[in-house]
Amino acid sequence: MEVLNYALCVLASYVLGAIPFGLIIVKIGTGKDVRGVGSGRTGGTNAMRAAGVFAGVLTAIFDVLKGAATYLLVLQFSPGNAWLQVVCGLAAILGHNYSIFLMHRNEEGKLQLTGGAGGATCLGGAIAIWPHIWTIILPLGLLVYIIIGYASVTTMSIALIATGVFIYRAVMGYASWIYVVYGVVSEILLIWALRPNIKRLIDGTERSVGIRSYIQRSKAGKRPDFYNGDDLD
Repeated sequence: MEVLNYALCVLASYVLGAIPFGLIIVKIGTGKDVRGVGSGRTGGTNAMRAAGVFAGVLTAIFDVLKGAATYLLVLQFSPGNAWLQVVCGLAAILGHNYSIFLMHRNEEGKLQLTGGAGGATCLGGAIAIWPHIWTIILPLGLLVYIIIGYASVTTMSIALIATGVFIYRAVMGYASWIYVVYGVVSEILLIWALRPNIKRLIDGTERSVGIRSYIQRSKAGKRPDFYNGDDLD
């Protein structure tokens, strides 16, 4: 019975993470399919491209809440279970990145699951583990976004910062080392989802944002662009 509870909790976390809020919000607001815009992802950044700032922010908030809500699921199925909290948080990221609701056949005729890049849901899962972590991740992530100037790097930094916080809390005896697993594995999931972006970073063709974009576009005589980089989530 206990194993069944664990399985149901993980499955519920995946399904929750799989809800494509970006697709829903953009469709309601504009009638567009966000998958046909920009990167084709359903996260907040691409929703912003498709339907404006409000749609992007609203999408990001809901995507964070998907990860944060895994706390309530674990509380229902197995309160205080650290391993289950970690696995459910990761399941929500997997649901967001590979949504069962966005299944389609690719050009080769194979079934494929699509979604976002996982940054916002990763933040939500970290909040489910330690609610105050957003006060650390958000300002540091914003600095990475503005100063380093690549949205994809900012996305990957979310899990990296979370890992650092969980390591510190474990060393200080504030929390279990188990939570470090969440940070490490979620970083792997984000890196995997952002493989095309990483290739462009290596090739020097990744779109820049923040100060980097401002400098580059100003030199080229173009209007500064602070958010039109690749997906944060």
